[in-house]
Amino acid sequence: MTSALFSPIKLADLELANRIVVSPMCQYSADDGVASGWHITHLGMLANSGAALVVVEATGTERRGRITHGCLGLYSDDCEAALARVVAHCRRYGTAKLGIQLTHAGRKASARRPWEGGQPLAPGEDAWQTIAPSAIAFGPDWPVPREMTAADMERVRDGFVDAAKRAIRAGIEAIELHAAHGYLLHSFLSPISNKRSDGYGGSLTARMRYPLEIARAVRAVMPRGMPLGAGSTSSAFPRAASAPTRAPPWSPIPTSSSPKRSNARPASPRARSG
Repeated sequence: MTSALFSPIKLADLELANRIVVSPMCQYSADDGVASGWHITHLGMLANSGAALVVVEATGTERRGRITHGCLGLYSDDCEAALARVVAHCRRYGTAKLGIQLTHAGRKASARRPWEGGQPLAPGEDAWQTIAPSAIAFGPDWPVPREMTAADMERVRDGFVDAAKRAIRAGIEAIELHAAHGYLLHSFLSPISNKRSDGYGGSLTARMRYPLEIARAVRAVMPRGMPLGAGSTSSAFPRAASAPTRAPPWSPIPTSSSPKRSNARPASPRARSG
């Protein structure tokens, strides 16, 4: 009997040889958002691992949207050119299709790398002002972010759209929006971090409004048959003890042009995901 794990599956128009997906894993090895030789080695190995889809790590849609100085970005021509080189290498030597996770770290940005402690950057470490739906710090030792204005929201939305265009030009074949782990889109969804009194806060429908605006804007610039998904943590920060830890990845974006949902559950490697 053939195992479902090793049987083909189709996500929109993207055909996958099996149902093994390598989750995005932060590497903290970029230079001002630009992929390095490490990414060629890391992703090249995974592209030749037998998995059908490899998702590139959480990639900042603007410089201030990165978690750390070492995080990958897709907000400049240099970032795009470096990603294109990585994709070309993976295609030459590997078999996996390539997706990417686009993100904005929000109030959890401007942090040290994990092996440096993971705490907020000090003033002398090229720290930057973080933004969030409301001026509420992520934790006791974290700086208070600036509440996003309408101009901020427009800029960030445009950044996601621009990053999606760059990803497509670089050869990426699927896009996931990062709405988990307390980063920007997740912080809009959570009533703990979103205390806005305008049309983007309050009810669940209002809290979902901005992430959905970004999703629809990104969907509009993607080829019709290219998969667009989202990953969302199903509990807020601080996490409720009884809540599940994570919603199924690659949940469909609820727009009229969304691909049909698949019942496949990607297999994650034992590593820190984005």
